[in-house]
Amino acid sequence: KRHFNPQFLHALIFRTSRLNSPPLSSEKSRRVSAMDGCTAASDSPYELLFQALSLIPTAHYAALLLALWLVFLYDFLEIHLLRDLATGFRGDPVKLTYNASSELYRAVASKCQVLRGRYLPTLWLCSPHIQTAFLTFFGNPPRFTYKRVMFYTSDGGTIALDWVLHSDVNEDDGGGAYTSHAVPQKDDKAPIVIVIPGLTSDSVAPYIKHLVFKLAKQGWNVVVSNHRGLGGVEITSDRFYNAGWTEDSRRIIDHIHQEYPDTPLYVVGTSIGANILVKYLGEETVNVPIVGAVAVCNPWDLAIGDRFITRRFVQKLYDKALAFGLVGYAKLHQTILSRLIDWDGLKKSRSVRDFDYYATCILAKFETVDTYYRRSSSVNFVGNVAVPLLCINALDDPVCTRESIPWDECRMNPNIVLAATQHGGHLAYFEGISASTMWWVRAVSEFLEVLHSSPLKNRPRKVGPCSTTTPLESKIDQGPYVNLMEDGTVTAVGDIQRDKIAAAQPDHTAEENRETITEDEEETSKDAATSKEDPAESKPEAAASDQKKLNDLIAPMKRHITQLTRHSRTSIWLLAYIAIVTTWPVLGSGLFFYLKKKLRSFLLPALPSR
Repeated sequence: KRHFNPQFLHALIFRTSRLNSPPLSSEKSRRVSAMDGCTAASDSPYELLFQALSLIPTAHYAALLLALWLVFLYDFLEIHLLRDLATGFRGDPVKLTYNASSELYRAVASKCQVLRGRYLPTLWLCSPHIQTAFLTFFGNPPRFTYKRVMFYTSDGGTIALDWVLHSDVNEDDGGGAYTSHAVPQKDDKAPIVIVIPGLTSDSVAPYIKHLVFKLAKQGWNVVVSNHRGLGGVEITSDRFYNAGWTEDSRRIIDHIHQEYPDTPLYVVGTSIGANILVKYLGEETVNVPIVGAVAVCNPWDLAIGDRFITRRFVQKLYDKALAFGLVGYAKLHQTILSRLIDWDGLKKSRSVRDFDYYATCILAKFETVDTYYRRSSSVNFVGNVAVPLLCINALDDPVCTRESIPWDECRMNPNIVLAATQHGGHLAYFEGISASTMWWVRAVSEFLEVLHSSPLKNRPRKVGPCSTTTPLESKIDQGPYVNLMEDGTVTAVGDIQRDKIAAAQPDHTAEENRETITEDEEETSKDAATSKEDPAESKPEAAASDQKKLNDLIAPMKRHITQLTRHSRTSIWLLAYIAIVTTWPVLGSGLFFYLKKKLRSFLLPALPSR
């Protein structure tokens, strides 16, 4: 017992088992002999473990690595094949958000079978990233050509309008393609749909061609309003488009309405085009010559989208891809842009924010990038929309996050119906085995058709109850300049500084300002006299005024905190659970030793001494 060796017992058991086992092959005999020798010579358990692992075939390791790689890709690409399998490949229902008294839902949305049904993505595209990549590189677009008409703006800009008529898609040229020959005639009563593409997209984008072809087949005339500098058109002015530039869309809509005053007009915006569309509808309220509109994959809040697109590695890939497209767009017009912006800085742009810093803010005359994002976000104008509007968003959109969707604002406005799907990617929504159709294209086509035949087409327009006369902007954005303090603090110019700037205006404006200031001084002197006469009454009034200002300052913060708490209640409990589980080994051990020490100090005085 004193000289007992566990290695000897292990070797004895191993050799005894070999006596009772069937004969081994030569290769296995060699491995067993090698292990037997190593067992006798080695005293380290790690060496024994390494020898045991070396006996596992290489193919098994390769299978394990492949399985781990598949698990990583399944999570990284957000694949939902197993989830679809668990639901029997029935798809997920479309979640509709609308006002309880919405006539738009009762008369239109409730009659749309696509919106009230389910969406099941193509099985081999069961990932938002795979869907979006497939749309970018393939897309399966239908084959047809446009009829181009050039539109010239008052500031010297040039916009390409690409037309496809309903009569053109019925004329096959023999090769499976369709050719548009002309623009609509004055007596053509077919409704017209104006399409506003997304960022760096034009009329040849696959998703645009899917939409245009579907609507033309339905009997509608469609025109794509390309952004300035896109569609093969040169920049002819110093004005460029951006996410908040609605002037071009306003001019195009007014122009087409003047050309066809008796034809119903509809507008469809996609991605950044959807943001421009909703912002335009909110700015004009009831003064729009269109019957209805659809916004697909709207980013809504550009500031939130900017944070989201730089959050994870996969989102950063989209950020770089979008920045690459923007820089490529700028290089097409280098001769004009190089004299207006910091061209060397623009060429180094690696993100959308970099491009907006070096180009967009300078061209659009915004002070900062965040100011541009806040003022250009369509979420500030949702309450003012006064025409029937369908909004479509995918909750797994890898570019436009679900965090920016204004659920409550859409629910408050009876003119809006929001359709949210569980899957779909960014403007993809492929369906069917061959991925030849797109779900959102069918949804838009059916919605416009039902709306066109409903009584809402001729309904008097009115804004929702949550409308505002001005966009919901931050107070700091009202100062057009920044001020560098002596201690290094950067502050926005406030009301006092703006009054000083206004004093330097032309003569007629200065006279009006002096009259206003004189009236204000008279009122101030009267208030001062009143306060001298009765100081006891002025103090409560001043305290009430200060309290009112404080409430006005705190109220928006309370509202946002309440919304975050309501929408993130489940996430908060989940984070609390994760925090408890992950820290329990340390906290539990510390708590155990603390209680043990306390118990010992409590019991030791009660024990009899020896």
